[in-house]
Amino acid sequence: MNTAFITDWIDEITRLVAAEREHLTALDAAIGDADHGANLDRGFAAVRTALSARPPGTPGDALVLLGGTLIRKVGGASGPLFGTFFRQAGKTLGDSPEVSPAELAAALADGLAAVRALGSAEEGDKTMVDALTPAVRALEQAVQDGAGRRKAFDAAARAAEEGARATVPLRARKGRASYLGERSMGHLDPGALSSALIMRALHISASGSR
Repeated sequence: MNTAFITDWIDEITRLVAAEREHLTALDAAIGDADHGANLDRGFAAVRTALSARPPGTPGDALVLLGGTLIRKVGGASGPLFGTFFRQAGKTLGDSPEVSPAELAAALADGLAAVRALGSAEEGDKTMVDALTPAVRALEQAVQDGAGRRKAFDAAARAAEEGARATVPLRARKGRASYLGERSMGHLDPGALSSALIMRALHISASGSR
């Protein structure tokens, strides 16, 4: 997978986030600040501008640029958390002009570890970690089992979607939603859903990518 593949992935994330903007914001209105969809949409639009202004030379460079832009442009906790995820993944990929699914899986695992460290969140806390953790685990397992790129990324996306849905009955233990106590139960976590969109975008890009 080359730089074009990663930028295609970013384009697909941007499209999905824009399409789900109102849904994400509605979910956030129930347990947060009602700005998750708008903030992410604005952030990924800024990423596209940044990529056009300074086209990245490697997959890692693209992800570092993505992460840094989200940190600067997205308000609340989402910017630092999603930005850290992508920036660390990019740093792990380094300067390689092409990366394998196994290398991307390892990079995303490092990104997830950085998110956990930053937010002190674990599975079951009703956060983006509830979607990203099973996604990375499924991707690593699929790669280990010798699955092709599309099949591996689909497994990751399905795991992320299942993990996001599993946040509905949970009581939030991190972030603004945690202030609601039991009232946070019964709601899908918007950060988990947007994480699932990111993983589904990866599969879509692989299904029709160069």
